[in-house]
Amino acid sequence: MRVLSSTSAGGDAAKAGALLLGDWGGTHLRVWLLDAAGEVLRLEEFDCGVNQMAPGEAPKRFNGEVRGRLNAHDLPALLCGAIGSNVGWITAPYVDCPAGAEAAANALARVPDQDPPVWIVPGVRSPGITPAPDVLRGEETQAFGWVALDPARAKGRRLICHPGTHAKWMRLEDGKITRFVSAFTGEMFDLFNRHSILKTPAPYKDDPAAFDEGVAAAGDGGGLLSRLYAARGRVAGAGADPATTPSFLSGALIAAECATVPAFIGAWPDETIEVLGDPGLTAKYADVLGRLGWKTRTHDGEAAALAGLRLLNGLRVAG
Repeated sequence: MRVLSSTSAGGDAAKAGALLLGDWGGTHLRVWLLDAAGEVLRLEEFDCGVNQMAPGEAPKRFNGEVRGRLNAHDLPALLCGAIGSNVGWITAPYVDCPAGAEAAANALARVPDQDPPVWIVPGVRSPGITPAPDVLRGEETQAFGWVALDPARAKGRRLICHPGTHAKWMRLEDGKITRFVSAFTGEMFDLFNRHSILKTPAPYKDDPAAFDEGVAAAGDGGGLLSRLYAARGRVAGAGADPATTPSFLSGALIAAECATVPAFIGAWPDETIEVLGDPGLTAKYADVLGRLGWKTRTHDGEAAALAGLRLLNGLRVAG
């Protein structure tokens, strides 16, 4: 689908908007403005992730900043992601696995006292690797969109690795999410770099050699807390440049995740892992998984998110 920039001129750019679709996660918000035919007129990003907002701030930011920039004060909206969590706008109840797009569309939560209406996609809940359940929000929409982008994906058994702040490994069977396993990889990376003795000022330097050191240090993923201390030892004891520490941590954390989580989710030895998300991050995961002997394919998360939101909105309208 063609995307027209906010600076486009002429008849296309003058088309009236009809709907807002938004992926509102913990670190940022991405919003698409669609016309009545479903064509994307604009894509805008906002630095107002759920983790950065105070309680009750979401409606003010959305109705003021977001609608204002897009001149969309009278348009309905459909949002997915952490905005539907207990630290978001409202809590959109979870649907339980196995969960397909139809179940998610039937459980869309409408935000009270919003006119025009705002709907939020529910999260998904799965049995965890401990007695506590596992949960996700936002990744389900990308998974459903990924399936919608190629009908062949709606048949059979698939495994999606979705890296991010909270990485998700999702098992899909015939287009439905049947189980998933989460990992705190991205959040641990941020905590170590911002709030520990290893803290490094952003923006972080991308050092491939240090990344490779981290991958090697992770080993089989066991004893991770002890292995991570090498991030301190290589600087304090071996004179490594502290600016390379984030790359080392990235390699170690990603490699530990990739070495352990496939077993938790029941990956088959010859299975292809579909790595879905930000292109820069999916490339790193595919690299590490390849070193561990896994076959991979990478896919763009933005395209999948848009496809998933359009699918869920279509099911909402049809229902």
